Amino acid sequence: MTIRPDPGYLGPSLLAWWEQHGRKDLPWQQNPSPYRVWVSEIMLQQTQVATVMGYYDRFVGAFPDVRALAAAPVDRVLHLWSGLGYYARARNLHRAAQQVAAEHAGELPEDFDALLALPGIGRSTAGAILALSSDRRFPILDGNAKRVLARYFAVEGWPGRSAVARKLWELADACTPDEQAARYTQAIMDLGATLCGRGQPDCAACPLSASCVANRTGRATEFPASKPKRERPRRETVALMVTRGDGSVLLERRPAEGIWGGLWGLPEARQAAEVEEWCRRRLACVPESIEPRSAVVHGFTHFELDIHPVLVRVDDRAVMEGDGWLWYNRRDPAEVGLAAPVARLLATIGES
Repeated sequence: MTIRPDPGYLGPSLLAWWEQHGRKDLPWQQNPSPYRVWVSEIMLQQTQVATVMGYYDRFVGAFPDVRALAAAPVDRVLHLWSGLGYYARARNLHRAAQQVAAEHAGELPEDFDALLALPGIGRSTAGAILALSSDRRFPILDGNAKRVLARYFAVEGWPGRSAVARKLWELADACTPDEQAARYTQAIMDLGATLCGRGQPDCAACPLSASCVANRTGRATEFPASKPKRERPRRETVALMVTRGDGSVLLERRPAEGIWGGLWGLPEARQAAEVEEWCRRRLACVPESIEPRSAVVHGFTHFELDIHPVLVRVDDRAVMEGDGWLWYNRRDPAEVGLAAPVARLLATIGES
């Protein structure tokens, strides 16, 4: 016998559960203005709430509204984002704020299509901003909602495939109630982040378990289907930790596009044998010492990066200051964006 759950049952059950068990004290839930919700939704993309909590208050404290964010130097924005990862989110947030300041008088638009036109805002994020800040009925389909809907309706296939995504969007729309859109949106995100999380879901405590197809057929862990596996390629780079006698370290601004775009990082070489020639060519000096360090592995979404750090000591006459270059004082650091592996490498410079 085919089990056909009723989309109309999901909303009321979720709302009743959320009233008793949902999260209501998250920072962005207090005074949920469109701006505050927007910042939280961008931070929460591919990042857990526990991690975001440590960044959100600092970020909105420094940039309390769109105009403040738009006027800020991108280095300060990236500095406050450092360690949160996926830095394109921060660059898009900054670009979008500048666009809102220029085209919408500094107020985040309340029109869905206008939101969708801003950098970094997709269909689900736009819907979440309007639902959570204005209680307007817009379906969402973030990772948590995908998981709940895929299990409840036993939607076969990887959600990254267009046909599967289309089916999930249809279900998201069918399940979103006409009333209490903000509470429902928070409820489905909360359920997906807690009881219906990745790995082993807690079906016994779930308010939807009685009608969830995945639970009733004993297949809860099979949904949603995983992305087809591919072996991630490995790349290598040599990171030059060029230091002067005063302890400052040479940093280079990375291109706006690509990994760690717009952040400040260590200069790179193709191989360690090129280090001395690099110093002669770029700094017009011969290094006082060259010390290879243990490799560091950093995983990206699509590849693994083997970083081979080399500590290079040069005398204080090496300057190289100017556009795209910075002598970074570790004792009194400038407010610039650093990728987490770069920050960790800088912290090891004093170690022998």
